[in-house]
Amino acid sequence: MDCIQLTGIRGYGYVGALPEERSLGQWFEVDLRLSLDLSLSGQSDELSDTLDYCDIIELVQMLIKTSKFTLLERLATVIAEKILTFDRISQVQVRLIKPAAPIPDFDGRIVIEIEKSK
Repeated sequence: MDCIQLTGIRGYGYVGALPEERSLGQWFEVDLRLSLDLSLSGQSDELSDTLDYCDIIELVQMLIKTSKFTLLERLATVIAEKILTFDRISQVQVRLIKPAAPIPDFDGRIVIEIEKSK
């Protein structure tokens, strides 16, 4: 199966277990791997025969900005489910990254990875 990868989609959102995270917000990043058939667009060179990346990026940024969940797992799942509503996409892998989790003595990143299929 062919795929399109979109990486480094950034958005400021209000998801987190702590009340401060849901009120003050923080930055999130999303990487996507979209499985779809690219054979027609590979031959035709027509945008109408493939996926418009801008639509996916705008959707992800809107979901990050407007969602008010406690768990990152929920946000990643909602992103995956909404992306699968696009006709051409048969499978999606979502990597939701929280670059600065408010955890004492932890300077790493939290990454949730969700994979869904139609």
